[in-house]
Amino acid sequence: MEIESIDHIVLRVADVQATTSPEMARQTVPGSGNFCVLTSMPMDQVVLRLEAEDVPIGAGPVERAGATGPILSVYFNDPDGNLVEVSNRLG
Repeated sequence: MEIESIDHIVLRVADVQATTSPEMARQTVPGSGNFCVLTSMPMDQVVLRLEAEDVPIGAGPVERAGATGPILSVYFNDPDGNLVEVSNRLG
């Protein structure tokens, strides 16, 4: 699967100002990330590829709101527990 770009990254923070002021990330823990990448590979092929690699799909395909418009997404976790979203642009 060829990734075209990153659509969005989600960070859950208690204090945005504090999060954006440190020079380096501190006290990060594995499994706390969430990111979305865009691909032009049709979603049915994405699903087949994940299944062929024995990657359990947690959700999807499902329509969501992406950073620049509607997307069709599947969700799974990487080995550290981070949530990965692979999406197609819609419309």
